[in-house]
Amino acid sequence: MTGSRQSGAIRMIAALLEARTGQVLSENRMWRLETSLKPLMRANSLRSLEDLVARLADQGGGPLANDVVNALLNNESSFFRDHHVFQMLATQILPHIAQTRKEKSLRIWSAGCSTGQEAYSLAMTLRKQADLWKGWQISILATDISSSVVERAQAGLFSQIDVQRGLAVNDLLRWFEPAGDTWRISQELRHMIDFRVDNLFEPQAPSGSYDLVMCRNVQFYFSAEMRRKVFGCLARHSAPGGYLILGAGETVIGQTIDFTASMQFRGIYERVRPKEDASSVKAA
Repeated sequence: MTGSRQSGAIRMIAALLEARTGQVLSENRMWRLETSLKPLMRANSLRSLEDLVARLADQGGGPLANDVVNALLNNESSFFRDHHVFQMLATQILPHIAQTRKEKSLRIWSAGCSTGQEAYSLAMTLRKQADLWKGWQISILATDISSSVVERAQAGLFSQIDVQRGLAVNDLLRWFEPAGDTWRISQELRHMIDFRVDNLFEPQAPSGSYDLVMCRNVQFYFSAEMRRKVFGCLARHSAPGGYLILGAGETVIGQTIDFTASMQFRGIYERVRPKEDASSVKAA
């Protein structure tokens, strides 16, 4: 394939990714695109990116297009990723919610959950605080646009390398059991989480409002317009005064007025109370 023809194929595949997920490929990611797609191309007996684009055009989307998007998504994850975040959750944020909520209902949304480590880390944290949450109704929604990673998350099977990344030995022994060459997470934790395939730009899975939303390392590859759309979605499903946790290097500054930096928890954002709520409180 000539350089110009290959560049055209790369641009078309990049456009497919952006249309499906909102992710914009940077130059360094764009030129690694072929490497990411090679296993998929071999499995479909395709010799080049041009052949892949031609097959996509013939099929008009369908399963192959989904497979292409799944192959290009960055699904990096680990248990208790950014340990200080989970330390703050366990010792400050979650106890604060438990002490200040009038209704004993805790709703958490892990947006961009990848293969499930974040959601399972949340579930482990809550189970360790069993006395604090006695009598509470707890729900954890975990969503990702990639069907393949959601399937892996639902299965709860993790490799030896996976469980060595961020997971304490005590947690491994308490919550996992050997399953051949892998480790299976306990049914108790799996039952705590509702894993769904969902798109942050056209969300179907979230319902109502959530006390805590974790959307970490999801927006790096979005354009400014797409980030504003995502923040709009997160705001619609965040309870007034609810908490939003972003990834390191991500911020709400210049992106949205619906969230503001928490005065109590460093690096955490709070949902701004809508004006009508504020006026009704004042009137009361």
